Formats: sequence, C-alpha cells, structure tokens
Amino acid sequence: MTGGGGTADEHRMPYEYRITEGRLGDEPTVTVSAPDGAVRVVLALRGATLLSWQVARGAAGQLTGPAEPAVLTEPAVLTELTDGYRDEAELLSQDGVRAGLLAPFSNRVADGRYHYGGRDHDLLPGRVEDRTIYHGFAREAPFRLVAATTTADSARLLLRSTSIRPGRYAGYPFALDLDVEYTIGRRELGIEIRATNVGETTAPYASGWHPYFTVSRSHPRPIDDLVLQIPARTLIRTDASLIPLPGKEALLPLDRRPDIDFRTPRRLGDAVIDACFADLTPGPDGRTETVLSDPASGDALRVWQYGGYMHVFTGDTLARDRRASIALEPVEVPTDAFNRPEHADALSLEPGRQREFRFGVRYLPATH
Repeated sequence: MTGGGGTADEHRMPYEYRITEGRLGDEPTVTVSAPDGAVRVVLALRGATLLSWQVARGAAGQLTGPAEPAVLTEPAVLTELTDGYRDEAELLSQDGVRAGLLAPFSNRVADGRYHYGGRDHDLLPGRVEDRTIYHGFAREAPFRLVAATTTADSARLLLRSTSIRPGRYAGYPFALDLDVEYTIGRRELGIEIRATNVGETTAPYASGWHPYFTVSRSHPRPIDDLVLQIPARTLIRTDASLIPLPGKEALLPLDRRPDIDFRTPRRLGDAVIDACFADLTPGPDGRTETVLSDPASGDALRVWQYGGYMHVFTGDTLARDRRASIALEPVEVPTDAFNRPEHADALSLEPGRQREFRFGVRYLPATH
C-alpha cells in the first residue's frame, strides 16, 4: 500500500503485480503489469483515463508451485482490447472521449443549460453558436494515485481528484471529491467511481465510462463483423441533436425496433448507432453484461455494470480509425438527465453523502 502518489514497487513482494510511473509526452501515467507479463494496463493521471489494456491470448503462464512465481511456458502474446489515446496530443484533444470517466454528467446537457436548486445554470456562459457540451469535467481533471495494493493475482489502484469546486467549472457551483478505484486481474478490469459531496448544498451528479473496445486480432479492422448482445428491453428515442424526447415519448420498446434490438446476439454489419439502451436485464448476481464477440477468433468481451443504462456508439465520427472499435458505455442515467424531472432523485447527492457506480469488463479468449 502506498500513499501520496508514489508507486507500489518499493513495497512489492516478489512475483506480485508491478506498478510503475511513466509519461505520455508530458502527461504522467501509471503502468500496471502482471508478474508473468500476461497483463499490462496503462492509465493517465489526467482524468484517471485508461490508455491501454493488454491481455495475453489463452493461458500465458502458470504457477509452478504454491509459493513459487508465475512463469511463462512461452513468451506472452498480448492482445490490445481497447482503443485509447495513443499520444499526448490525442489525450489533450479529447477527441472521441476515449475511455473517459464521465462525471458529474454523462453525454449531453441540452443547450448547455439546466435548472437545479431553484436556480438556472449555464455550462457555456457567453457561448452563442455551438452550445454542445457532453461527458462532464472529470475526464480532464487532475487525479493523483493515493493508494495501491498488489498481490500475485491482481492490483488495486485508488486515484483521487478534488478539482470539482464552486467557481472552477462554469455552471456547476458544487463541490465534489472523486475517487476512482481500478482493480486489475488476469482477464478482468473493474472500476468503481465514488463521488462525495463535500459542499453545503445538494448537487446533481451522475457518472459513467466511455471506453472503446475491439476483439479483432487484426486491429484496426472495421467492427462490421463483430457480434453484439445487449440485454435491454427499451431504446431511448432522441431528436436530431441526440437529446431524448420529452417524458415517456423517449421510451420505445425494442420489440418495435427489431433493426436495433440486440437481445439476441447479432452481427453489427453497417449499423450506425449512437443510442442509449434502457431496462437492462441483470443476471443472478445483479450485474448486467453486454457482450462483444469476434466469430473469426472466438474471443469475447463482457462489459458489466451494476444498474444504469448502456450507451452504444459505433465510432462513425472519430478523427482516427472510424469504426475500428465500438464504444460500450455504462452510464448511471441517460442523456440530458439534468433536465428530466424523472431523474431528479437519482441525481441528487446531498452534502456529506457518497454514491458509487461499479462497472468493468472481462476478456474471454477462445478456448480452441
């Protein structure tokens, strides 16, 4: 365990996961590696952003004894499972919000304005032309590594930001501390984002994650041949600006939109999707799983979450590698929740209270 932004290396027992500091240009990063080299994760401290998640195909190594190190029977061949920012310029540009952690709101706020606590708030004061704003402030906020724990099987990192304060972000006069906890295992990456209201007034708050995934071993390759399954019963209908329609008009049973119903696994094909799926059906453990698979390799990813909605974006407008990956976004609430009375209770975070949202992804390599 470390504190104050240090690494865990000086406290690391032999054959445990390794945590090292680095840089992407001038941006500080943290790299997590499995003792046998079969897992490698890179995080930027800007936004606590996942830059890379690489996992060995198949069984990369095994324990030679109960107290002995994991050893490789052959060199690990790592598969990149995310399509994150590749350099400092991309990270700073935030194009595509690649693996961005979304808080205190996800997706769009209509016209950059909302009414809360008896007051009107403008997130884009003075802006007249393009008033599009989305995905909150956390994705560009400075985080620091405050604790890390490593074992032979996993690593756990706690990152913290105290940057959301009145006067720091226009139109959001509330004070939040954000903790992001990453748990990195052999084939699974879990995230819990926790917000604590450290101010004196109730704050509107919701969170989410905006990762891009691929399971194609010949990346970049169009996602058209990948197969998607989403256990959702309802589609959120939107206008041309991707803002949900008023009230219950926004709720469309997927039985009436078979072209975008992924309850049964289906090939993506040339489908262009930027939509939110609701009424997710959880499994026995309470978590919902959205599955992305590659028939050519047999590999699959299971994106899991506890509660919330699943927003899907097929990457058709990205500046780089359009449709080479797909964004599968666990979110607490749908787009423009700040302006929807039916979500007022879900958004309200009272002074001194904390709320968390848990989600992650598991890699299932082909067994053949």
